[in-house]
Amino acid sequence: MLAVTPEASGCSQRHPKCERSLSARPVVAFAPVLRRILAVSLAVVTLVACSTAARQQGTGLRPSKSPPITQPGLSPTPSTLKPAGPLQFNQQSVAQELVAPWAIDFAKDGSAWLTERPGRVRVIRNGRLLTDPAVTISVATANGCEDGLLGIAVGEPYAYVYYTYSGSGGNTNRVSRFSISGDKLVSEQVLVDGIPGGTCYHFGGRLKLGPDGSLYFTTGEGFVASRAADPNSLSGKVMRVHVDGSGREVVAWGFRNPQGLAFDSMGRLYVSNNGPTGDLGLCCNDEVDLVQRGGFYGWPEWAASTRTSYPQGSLPAARIPPVAESGRSTAWAPSGMTFYAPSRDEMPTLLLAELKGEALRRLVIDPADPAKVTSQEIVLQGQGRLRDAVAGPDGCLYLLTSNRDSRGTPRPGDDQVLKLCPR
Repeated sequence: MLAVTPEASGCSQRHPKCERSLSARPVVAFAPVLRRILAVSLAVVTLVACSTAARQQGTGLRPSKSPPITQPGLSPTPSTLKPAGPLQFNQQSVAQELVAPWAIDFAKDGSAWLTERPGRVRVIRNGRLLTDPAVTISVATANGCEDGLLGIAVGEPYAYVYYTYSGSGGNTNRVSRFSISGDKLVSEQVLVDGIPGGTCYHFGGRLKLGPDGSLYFTTGEGFVASRAADPNSLSGKVMRVHVDGSGREVVAWGFRNPQGLAFDSMGRLYVSNNGPTGDLGLCCNDEVDLVQRGGFYGWPEWAASTRTSYPQGSLPAARIPPVAESGRSTAWAPSGMTFYAPSRDEMPTLLLAELKGEALRRLVIDPADPAKVTSQEIVLQGQGRLRDAVAGPDGCLYLLTSNRDSRGTPRPGDDQVLKLCPR
């Protein structure tokens, strides 16, 4: 599995706050110590040289097969937490009349930043939706399609976005960062470009900042299944990049249209993936997966646990199976998801926003086995299509409806940001 945590020391050597203090220590048996220092220095130089060479030669995008990072967890271990109990919420709408909102994230001051697919980033401050957008981006988006301004992640002093534009080869996706200036976003810097888009479908687009400080994002295969089958393609992948745009790598591959990412308290990464809607003669088979570095997740050879008619060819004979799936006759259309607990002493559970299912699904994961779902239930219905679910800094859960995306039935006030606080 991919377990992402900060370095064991809790900091990076590049960060000024992490400079180690130098204090005088008694010098004992100097010659052996010197020999050990020289040996360690040689090893470090060799490692750095090899790493540098690998980066310089690594122009391809083959998935990383680095071992998972296994430093101590980020929060109380599961054994110290109470089992998950019932979820009961008080619900209110904190923003209305939005147009197909796609993703939401929070700044340190508690303000919420969200995207609308036509190209606007909006800000909710002190419980009020600001009238003027933080920025309006020129995007490619069409009625009935899945392109436009999609994911957002806030990591001050920047906000990161994923969007579609009209490139020379057709719809193209990119990941950019903007500087935060008050309630505005300025000075775009493109971090990843040239992600192939589709004519209309399967753009991926979810962004999450990981506990290791990297930016993780999902890409769809643009309704071209062979792209997901190509480990060197940018399509149909979970990827990560340093926040300055360097160090791009494929984390996992073989996805159709992954639209959700969530890290648990131990730094393990989960992804939601949309199954077929007629392609390869199949329906449904939506899934949630536990990400393993370099892992192949099946598409188009597999749709969840169903073997497709796509020839294996050079694809791996085995794929990593899902931790949860909708089956062959039920469609969830899973999108954003988050780990959430109503209190700090309770085990968080995974909450999944469903578009086709028009529900918020709860997955309870076995504390002893992160690849096993012990139970699941629907905890919210009646709001139509749900696009994103994010745990807020105030202990409440925030949902985005998606009833104005041309596939839903808009209701008065749609689309909305819903705030669900535990009773």
